[in-house]
Amino acid sequence: MHLVEDSTETDITRVFQDRISSGVAPGSYVAVFDRERVRFEQGFGGVTVGGPVPDADTLFRIASCTKSFTAAVLLILRDAGRLDLDAPVDGFVPEFTPVLPDGIAVRPTVRMLLTMSGGLGTDDPWGDRQESITVDEFRRLLVRGVRCVTTPGTAFSYSNLGYALLGQVIERVTGGSYIDAVTSLLLEPLGLGAVFERPEGDGAVTATGHRVRRERAVDEDGRFVEVPFSGPGVFSSIGGLFASASTLIGWVRWLDGAWTGDETGPLSSASRREMQQLHRLAPSRPTLDGVPPRLALGYGFGLFVEEDPDLGTLVSHSGGYPGYSAHMRWHPTSGFGVVAFENAGYAAVAKPAEQALRLAIAGAQAAGELLEPAIRPWPETLVASMTATGLLSHWDDRVAASLFAENVALDRPLDERREAVDAAVTAVGGIAEVASGRATPICDSPDHLVWFVEGTEGRLRLEVRMTPVLPLRVQTFTVTVDDQGV
Repeated sequence: MHLVEDSTETDITRVFQDRISSGVAPGSYVAVFDRERVRFEQGFGGVTVGGPVPDADTLFRIASCTKSFTAAVLLILRDAGRLDLDAPVDGFVPEFTPVLPDGIAVRPTVRMLLTMSGGLGTDDPWGDRQESITVDEFRRLLVRGVRCVTTPGTAFSYSNLGYALLGQVIERVTGGSYIDAVTSLLLEPLGLGAVFERPEGDGAVTATGHRVRRERAVDEDGRFVEVPFSGPGVFSSIGGLFASASTLIGWVRWLDGAWTGDETGPLSSASRREMQQLHRLAPSRPTLDGVPPRLALGYGFGLFVEEDPDLGTLVSHSGGYPGYSAHMRWHPTSGFGVVAFENAGYAAVAKPAEQALRLAIAGAQAAGELLEPAIRPWPETLVASMTATGLLSHWDDRVAASLFAENVALDRPLDERREAVDAAVTAVGGIAEVASGRATPICDSPDHLVWFVEGTEGRLRLEVRMTPVLPLRVQTFTVTVDDQGV
């Protein structure tokens, strides 16, 4: 299904086809969508070397995208009054007694592990190979000791061990297995077809994972080596899910629905928005070529959150696992999203996925489909702006006193403000009787407005901001000569 501009379709296709042609992975699948429809989807290469092309129902390991499911279950338990996110983890897993830097006495909490600030070190190569270990093996591992790299609760450090511990918290609270909890509390209520074990039989097609022998040429036999599947275990909570593009789109849409107030499903929109807040700032990472540096990057609950200078808030998570690479990303402002998979370990499909999303949004903007949501001033803000404009021509202390909050005269006496306004009006040659043009007012919040008044020799910039309490009054009032209007 292709519902994007032809040029956008061509560009997205090229990005993914080039990766298959250059031997990054045997196969891949990408889908770009909005809140109502899939706008572009296509498979490339094969589910295994020489196999059929992946489609929307092909299962891939989604790896660390699983962490968002783990986080959602914890919030379901929290909202039901069964779990305190600020409870120390050792209350659920007593064998977890980490060695802390400088002997500082801090007990890592559930919230700290959720936000990747539990003090545990980054452990992808090791953690990704632990999925199948049993609870007894995990407890023995913990008894041997764990050393923190930072004081818990103070810094970002991406930890798979932390999310394995969270899986054990879920088991302790529910009294059942982690897999049963995710299945009964999330997958079944939402009708999602994700699973923790590779399905057997003719009904489902699962892409085979591969590692890449980069010393082999792209078209040389043996470049891709199949990777055995790992079965479920304690570390399934870090990355054990298999899902298709259709399933992961459903998951993303449900999470994104929090921004439109959708209350369907087992977790409230408020809690889903909570997942998508930047709770722990993370170090900046390189951006795509030609993309400005991020304004901020950090971790929410099982999700990364970034502030982009062009697009605003973006929410995402990548998955890298032996044999697989996955990525999901969405843009709450527009409702556009992308999911992408490759069947080669750590192939970094996040990069082409981000390119695809940016291309789709840019194409929709160019076609006039996406308009920035209008932020409209409150009626009281508009009335205040008109009253303030009237003070330029005829200052009246009684009008000013009724317009302004008490801080305005305290910050600068009204007689001084009147003199400053008169000086500004004089500087632009007086207020023009007939405006030669109108500058668009600027409103970035309902309580805030910037607008312009023309003089005969320039223009004035006026600004008001209203108080947060009723009755609304002006707490900020400025009048300055606008250099851009001269």
